[in-house]
Amino acid sequence: MELIEVNTEKCIKCGICIDACPTRALVMGKNGPEAGQPQNCNMCGHCVALCPQAAIDNKNAPLVKQAALKEFPVLNAATAQQFLRSRRSIRCYQDTAVPRAELLKLVEIARFAPTASNRQGISYTIIEDKEILKKVTAVTVEWMESEILKKTISHWSFPIHIRAYREKGLDNILHNAPHLILATASNDLLKGRENTVFSLAYLELFATALGLGSCWAGLIEMCIFAKYEPLLELFNIPQGKVITGAVMVGYPKYRFKRLVDRNPLDVTWL
Repeated sequence: MELIEVNTEKCIKCGICIDACPTRALVMGKNGPEAGQPQNCNMCGHCVALCPQAAIDNKNAPLVKQAALKEFPVLNAATAQQFLRSRRSIRCYQDTAVPRAELLKLVEIARFAPTASNRQGISYTIIEDKEILKKVTAVTVEWMESEILKKTISHWSFPIHIRAYREKGLDNILHNAPHLILATASNDLLKGRENTVFSLAYLELFATALGLGSCWAGLIEMCIFAKYEPLLELFNIPQGKVITGAVMVGYPKYRFKRLVDRNPLDVTWL
């Protein structure tokens, strides 16, 4: 198969596939769309997904792998608004492990998030071993203590979290979450961090629909991005890849009863 195949009996030469192609890989030929610059295809699948006649196929985004969409948008505005506002950062978790099947649903939906130039390339490591998670917290606290001593990277919250852990045995790092999900990308993946932010945002939103809670593991990310070896060694990330994000996941211990407000909207029109 060349880049695209067109069913000329179905194709009405509307040009939608060509107009929507972000890399201008397609052109209109005598008998319908053609791959003018096939090397430019970024596998986004727009040409196949938008065709009103299902007349085009693309080897990089096969028609057979695209699910029919009967209506769009699926959620009305009011429902979508309430759903988005309902997501909260969860820092109190039940002492219950999430089944692997549910965790896989999270990372499965994360892979559908938009990425720069459709590069995708985000992989995931799911940590469920309680002993490893305890070590993650302990090592992160050690890193914060070392940073305070060195006066290199510091944060106003470091002493608070250190005292909570050392004096009261409280975990303000992972908040006793039963799972930690790490996003990874290859060293040379352009926009790896930005792509991860989108992917984990998808994961966090979908977690709510599964009855799960999540929260960005900010202190752990700081430790990771500081390349603190004792922490990195716990994760056994494959060579050639780097950690680009971290989110804790589990069943929420409490249920929110109200939608929290935010700062007033600040917008400028030009």
